[in-house]
Amino acid sequence: MRASTPGGAPVATPVNAGSGPDIADWRPEDEAFWNSTGKKVAYRNLWISVPALLCGFAVWGMWGIITVQMLNLGFPFTQAELFTLTAIAGISGATMRIPASFLIRLAGGRNTIFLTTAMLLAPAIGTGIALQHKDWPLWAFQLMALWSGVGGGNFASSMSNISTFFPKRLQGTALGLNAGLGNFGVTTMQIVIPLVMTVGLFGSFGGEPMTLIKDSGWIFGKIAAGTPTWIQNAGFAWVLSLVPLAILCWWGMNNLKTVSPHTGTPLVAFAKITYLYTLAFVPAIFMLWLYLPKPTGLGLLSMWVAIPLDVLLALGMMKLAAFGEMKEGVKKQFAIFSNRHTWSMTALYIVTFGSFIGFSMALPLAITVIFGFQHVPDANGVLQHTLKNPNAPSALTYAWMGPFIGAAVRPLGGWISDKVGGSIVTQVISVVMAVASVWVGYVMMQAYGSATPEQYFPMFLGLFMVLFFASGIGNGSTFRTIGVIFDRTQAGPVLGWTSAIAAYGAFIAPVVIGAQIKAGTPQYAMYGFAIFYALCLVLNWWFYLRPGAYVKNP
Repeated sequence: MRASTPGGAPVATPVNAGSGPDIADWRPEDEAFWNSTGKKVAYRNLWISVPALLCGFAVWGMWGIITVQMLNLGFPFTQAELFTLTAIAGISGATMRIPASFLIRLAGGRNTIFLTTAMLLAPAIGTGIALQHKDWPLWAFQLMALWSGVGGGNFASSMSNISTFFPKRLQGTALGLNAGLGNFGVTTMQIVIPLVMTVGLFGSFGGEPMTLIKDSGWIFGKIAAGTPTWIQNAGFAWVLSLVPLAILCWWGMNNLKTVSPHTGTPLVAFAKITYLYTLAFVPAIFMLWLYLPKPTGLGLLSMWVAIPLDVLLALGMMKLAAFGEMKEGVKKQFAIFSNRHTWSMTALYIVTFGSFIGFSMALPLAITVIFGFQHVPDANGVLQHTLKNPNAPSALTYAWMGPFIGAAVRPLGGWISDKVGGSIVTQVISVVMAVASVWVGYVMMQAYGSATPEQYFPMFLGLFMVLFFASGIGNGSTFRTIGVIFDRTQAGPVLGWTSAIAAYGAFIAPVVIGAQIKAGTPQYAMYGFAIFYALCLVLNWWFYLRPGAYVKNP
């Protein structure tokens, strides 16, 4: 039997839409199909995708909190060495997003989200084991940070997947919900990890506690030195949510055969995913070996050389090492690089998501280092930064607020952009972020030169909340713009690619802010970010807002 349109033209009857894991007929732009079948299936996949993505962000971003607690527990590493753990997790997650951008077409949405969610169990358990051993070498913790990057890669595949389920008119809202609620993983992690470290969550199976040698904290205030702490729970706790979530992904999500026609059996799809993710680890490890200082690496490259090298190697590995049907799929997806809008949207997405994830990673240690010490001159008038500040705010009490705000307003940014246009919203938030960055840089400079830096903390924290708010709104606007500019076959890979490059913010921000703090000039990091925001303001106007723009306010 065939259905008819109002004009009498026959249309295909939905084929097993929603009745099995593989859906052969998917027409979200067809209003009748959407209302009868599509909406229910799309939103079911969305609501399963959100908590899976949340856990991905939590596992990826957990090193921002873990490093603070390692410092409080007296792990034998310098502040600079601890910053490398956060940076390694950041660059690993960014690199993993490059192959993840292409996984939905090659392996199917259900297959991809299930396996990449289950993969998070390895870094979660491995980190829990490593954190029980203070005497383990730095490279063991760096390896766990590298492995945690799987959680960062999951964003690209998740966004690519959800974009295929929804009509263009709902792209901003749907992607804003997926990304915004998924990004609550950063906030959830920053609240949950300090909480679970205060209790023996797994009894004798979870290992023995360590004793704080410095004051720590959680959302309700300080935790005094001398308190027993189960830092290993920072990894182990995620097992409780990852296992049921993986099961839910398998039984509740779908593969769209209109998007992923040649996934093969689930085992074949899993092999593709594992193979491409393994390929991404190779350039990341090689680049980190060239970049990181001795004894971990060679210390030969600057960050600004290392990141482009990492991207080029990851793309090259995918193109050269893909074979058979996978090679043809990768080739088709590489077509996005010939479109000028891929590159403009990449820059604009760095402004929004790059800032969100970068500041999320860097803020806890920045609070600890800038406000945790009294900055006083020695006998020669040279500022010293080693005297503990008795009035220091706890990073674990406040750092969660920014990511919470940024994630909470993402759906709002998507909804507003669906109403007024994405590029207008992007323009406004770029102005806000440029001004706020200059201002917060000035406040950081004042605090880092003060014996009582805590007096500057309310202004510092408030300005960072503005940055997170603006970046969250802007995330929604860029999703909307990509969904309008690109067709259904390219929007997913473009979302994945732009998110991959923007995710390098998780590497850049901790390194830049950490280096400038070490140099005694933390303000220069924020001034540099402000210059970049101003340049992207001009780019957005030229491409999408000026008279005769390539695409007017998409």
